[in-house]
Amino acid sequence: MTVLTTDHPAWVETGSTRTRAVRTATGLWVLSWDRDGLHTSCVDGTEDVKPTVVTTNPDRLPSGVPGALRAGLARTGTSQRLANPWLWDAITTAILRQVVRAGQARKLYREWCKAYGTMVESPFGDLALAPTAEQVLALADEQFDGIGAKFHRGVLRAAAEHYQLHADDWDGMKAPELAAALTTVPRIGPWTAAAAATDFTGDFSAYPHADLAVRTWAAQIAPHYPWPDKKDKAFGPLWTGWAGPDRTALHTLTLSTLTWGSHAR
Repeated sequence: MTVLTTDHPAWVETGSTRTRAVRTATGLWVLSWDRDGLHTSCVDGTEDVKPTVVTTNPDRLPSGVPGALRAGLARTGTSQRLANPWLWDAITTAILRQVVRAGQARKLYREWCKAYGTMVESPFGDLALAPTAEQVLALADEQFDGIGAKFHRGVLRAAAEHYQLHADDWDGMKAPELAAALTTVPRIGPWTAAAAATDFTGDFSAYPHADLAVRTWAAQIAPHYPWPDKKDKAFGPLWTGWAGPDRTALHTLTLSTLTWGSHAR
């Protein structure tokens, strides 16, 4: 069994198909997932830079993972996740997740894209891409406020300014280096930076492992394991300690858990 990880809010469900528009360095693409797998189509620009899918196999879970957690993740099977091909969208998505619940963040992201982004025609209806950094800097205060993004207004503008200056350098960085670079943007802290870097690179070894979602799904998969209290800072070291220096194992553990939370439950 192979599962598509659709944690990114751009994925929309139309019947038995999940679909999403993405921007690569050379074109706009429509992606769809159905019982036959993932389909990609370039609808504008060129196919020189294609979207990349990261495949995660539960066989690469760390050896020290508790048995119940391992068994639950193994039942999820192999997963595939799109590495977000547009860093600016990854940054935008992570920012819009600040201080709001996951469902609210998903709604806010979609309204943001529909109101100010680029619309892409597809066989599944119109799909929306996030507004570019340039478009963000051209928005008036009331345009942020009107869709509920007043809190995010300052950090989105700061991120857009920094992105225009540093995008070429950031695009070539690996996840840990990119996460560190993004924290130089005012009001982008370690969690937001790591979430954006992970989304863009597809490397979940750099994800903020003590995130509420990771803790919640792990506890649901293995409810009898003596997990640290939610306020206990021991969860992160426990989680990363199972993988040790094996970043592939840590990536597999984290992404498989988030995939379980999105789908298997």
